Amino acid sequence: MQIVILNDAAAVAAYGANIFAAQLQKKPTSVLGLATGSTPVALYQQLIAKNKAGDISFSQATTFNLDEYLGLTGDHPQSYRYFMNEQLFSHVDINKENTFVPPGDAVNPITACKEYEDKIAKAGGVDVQLLGIGRNGHIGFNEPSSGLCSRTRVKTLTKATVDDNARFFAEDEYQPHLSITMGIGTILEAKKVVLLATGENKADAVHAMIEGPLMAKCPASALQLHKDAVIVIDKAAASKLEDLEFYQHIEAENQKLQAHLATL
Repeated sequence: MQIVILNDAAAVAAYGANIFAAQLQKKPTSVLGLATGSTPVALYQQLIAKNKAGDISFSQATTFNLDEYLGLTGDHPQSYRYFMNEQLFSHVDINKENTFVPPGDAVNPITACKEYEDKIAKAGGVDVQLLGIGRNGHIGFNEPSSGLCSRTRVKTLTKATVDDNARFFAEDEYQPHLSITMGIGTILEAKKVVLLATGENKADAVHAMIEGPLMAKCPASALQLHKDAVIVIDKAAASKLEDLEFYQHIEAENQKLQAHLATL
């Protein structure tokens, strides 16, 4: 893991956006893994600005989202397809036919999961996968107890996740308790993973992910196994790390090395 600790949420979003922008500049046909939730929104706003400025293009890119609520159609305001259209796809030069979100309205969700895996494989795999982290350590909708080799599947949401997401639903509105999500094994196959976390409410999960043991109780701890995982967090999210100064020192040395290599 590369641990990057920045001052605030704005800096975290900018750092993450620069990784995705660099990927598109290097490989315009990139396959991007995307996420929903409050943390990625600022990153998407940065990418929209870069696209409008002509610095990057999504015209040849393909995207796969991590997850979707089971039982919601793509035009439902609380669906993740709707979220992605509103927060990114409708504002950049991407071909929406090349944007994939697990089908929450699938007639046969089990078959749809297999088909989603097949689409990712046919596209050549994900080049860069964006992740957030839940307070209970979930990534995507891989809740605690998820298998570390799991594939795209139907997953029951924990009460903690349902409660966290309840703020997005009206009091009398149907809130799904099931989802379709990429599995942890699917996520780990991405060539690069970028996880963003901000705020003190994520500090326990960040600590468990980075310094805790590899365990199904904290699904994000599986990123300890990834060869190119970048964890970008603000000081509040990093506040419970026991070796905070060590991570800051290592990242400073890494930046010096990258600057030196750029001169060669």
